[in-house]
Amino acid sequence: MIAMILAAGLGTRLKPWTDAHPKALAVVNGKPVLQRNIEYLQQAGIQKVVVNVHHFADQIMAAVQANNGWGAEVLISDETDAVLETGGGIKKAVPLFGDAKDVLVMNADILTDMNLHAFMQAHASNKADATLAVSNRTSSRCFLFNEQHQLVGWRNKNTGETKLPVATDTPVEKSFSGIHIIHESIFRHMPFEGKFSMVDVYLQLCASHRIQSFDHTGSKFIDIGTIEKLAQAAEIFI
Repeated sequence: MIAMILAAGLGTRLKPWTDAHPKALAVVNGKPVLQRNIEYLQQAGIQKVVVNVHHFADQIMAAVQANNGWGAEVLISDETDAVLETGGGIKKAVPLFGDAKDVLVMNADILTDMNLHAFMQAHASNKADATLAVSNRTSSRCFLFNEQHQLVGWRNKNTGETKLPVATDTPVEKSFSGIHIIHESIFRHMPFEGKFSMVDVYLQLCASHRIQSFDHTGSKFIDIGTIEKLAQAAEIFI
């Protein structure tokens, strides 16, 4: 399996660090989060990683080169001309995935000890088109799943906006962890071009494709998107 780390974002919540650096190089106990996540993927046997870049792209590429990819083969998907969000960034990188049938995608600004082996096994066992890592935690936006753990919709809990492409009586709210495994079948049916979100792709396809949840509640998890969260991460991930 190949992986992709989404590292192109502007990281505006992480100012002032991101005024001069990309968020992927924010440091937790002496290690950039990009290095931590590449090493995390290697623990699951993933040795080939695509990293998309936009904000201070040169710094990320220099760090990868200077550290020999921290032991992994790292390919760069260059979005310096325009940041494409999650869906657009993934779609642009598809040619770099080669003949991989599945791609594990994760946001650069999260840290977790979720069991990747179990995650990958669940994806394979379910013969899923996509598997979304989720947990029971407080979040303003969430995915909605049915009793078979299949995606049926999305909700903004602050505004009440709900999208429910697949009708179900008792949708279950789960917070998305920014980690997903995507089968190549999804890439062939992504209905958008340019800049777009993978959330919109999943909502468009959930009625016709098997998009499953993988609940990792209880695992360590943090989004280091703010200076306060970055400080907390240093207490959790040694």
